[in-house]
Amino acid sequence: MNLLDIILIGIGLSMDAVCVSISNGICMKQSKLKHALSGACAFGIFQGIMPIIGFLAGSLFLNILSKYSNIVVFLVFFILGTKMVYDGFHSQSDEVHHAMTFRLLLVQAIATSIDAMAVGVSFTVLNVNVYYASFVIAAITFLLSFIAFLFGKKIGALFQKNAGIFGGILILAIALKILFELIL
Repeated sequence: MNLLDIILIGIGLSMDAVCVSISNGICMKQSKLKHALSGACAFGIFQGIMPIIGFLAGSLFLNILSKYSNIVVFLVFFILGTKMVYDGFHSQSDEVHHAMTFRLLLVQAIATSIDAMAVGVSFTVLNVNVYYASFVIAAITFLLSFIAFLFGKKIGALFQKNAGIFGGILILAIALKILFELIL
C-alpha cells in the first residue's frame, strides 16, 4: 500500500468528521479559531488512534465490532441530530447555537472514527505500517475538519436562526446514510 492509497483512505475516513465539523461551524454563534482547532484536533486524534486500536486488536474482535458499530454510530447521530433540530424549532431566542463542550466533542470524535478501527484491522492483513498510516489519516482528518468548520461558520452566518435546524439535518443525514448501509 503506497502513500496515495493511504491518503485516499484518510480522505474517505474523514468525511463523517468533515460533515460534523461543518455542522459545528454552522451552529456555533460565537465560534472562534480555537473552536476550529479543538474540533480538528479531536477528530484528527481519534481518526489516528482508531486504526492503531483496530490493528492491535486484529481480527480477534472484528466480528463483534462489525456487527454493532454502525448501530451505535447511527443511534448517536440520530439522537444528536434530532435534539439539534428540536432545539432549533423550540428555541425562545432568535439565535440557535450549541456550545462546543469537551463532552460533545468527545462523543462526536469517537462516533466519527469507529470505522477507522475496522480499517486498522485490515492493515494487519495488508501488512501496512499502521503508525505511519495512522499519522497520515490523522493529519488529513485534522486539515479537512479545520477547513470544514470554517466553511460551516460562513454558512451559519447566512442561515442565522435556522442554523441549528440545518446543522441537525446534516447530522441526521449522516445517521440515515449509516442506516441505509445497515439495511443494504
